[in-house]
Amino acid sequence: MRNWFEQGGSDYARFRPEYPAQLAAYLASVAPDAGLAVDVGCGNGQLTQLLAAHFGQVVGLDPSADQIANATTGDHLSYQCAPAERLPLADHSVGLITAAQAAHWFDLPAFYSEVRRVGAPRAVLALISYGVLDLDAALNERFQRFYWQEIGPYWPPERKLVDSGYATLDFPFEEFQAPPMHIRVAWRQPEFLGYLQTWSAVRSAREAGREDIVTRFADDLAVLWGDEQTPRSVTWPINMRIGRL
Repeated sequence: MRNWFEQGGSDYARFRPEYPAQLAAYLASVAPDAGLAVDVGCGNGQLTQLLAAHFGQVVGLDPSADQIANATTGDHLSYQCAPAERLPLADHSVGLITAAQAAHWFDLPAFYSEVRRVGAPRAVLALISYGVLDLDAALNERFQRFYWQEIGPYWPPERKLVDSGYATLDFPFEEFQAPPMHIRVAWRQPEFLGYLQTWSAVRSAREAGREDIVTRFADDLAVLWGDEQTPRSVTWPINMRIGRL
């Protein structure tokens, strides 16, 4: 399977939205202890760094050396280059295992086998994703057409799992419901377009010689946005499959 994030870790770190502190606090509240948490497919550590405020040790794991090189550092944090299917952790040592916007890339049976191996008794596994964003009303209609109709055919098949909030993923654990949460940012136009540049679909469209799809959307967006330095509200729903081992 292609790793879309093998390159571009600096852009990913700069433009991807940050998770709310509320998410890390909730995950810590349901974990059986505050000893060790692991964030699998951590990218450059957006969620990893938040977990460090609640656990004695947090390990971020990602198969991309470029992502790890751009990871956020801090107290109680460490990172390793490793795939989800081979976790470099001791048996039954981890109280919380997270995968944020990453599980759709995993070999899930192999990952779940590793989760059961490294998870402590009553450990919590959380597969987290954020859905399709919403913009201010004046911009949202144009964005939704771009997302679903224009760039949509260039998403990898795994993206459908994100769009559904992982609802169709096999999840053989003692599942429970997380409270509703959202990511909210106020972005200027260059920040919003920078975020779009991190999409695997945008990269795929370019490789297929269809840069014009992105350019046409950016031109339309510029007209609707007005002053490019005006902050606009951008909101993503956080979706989660969460359960106990």
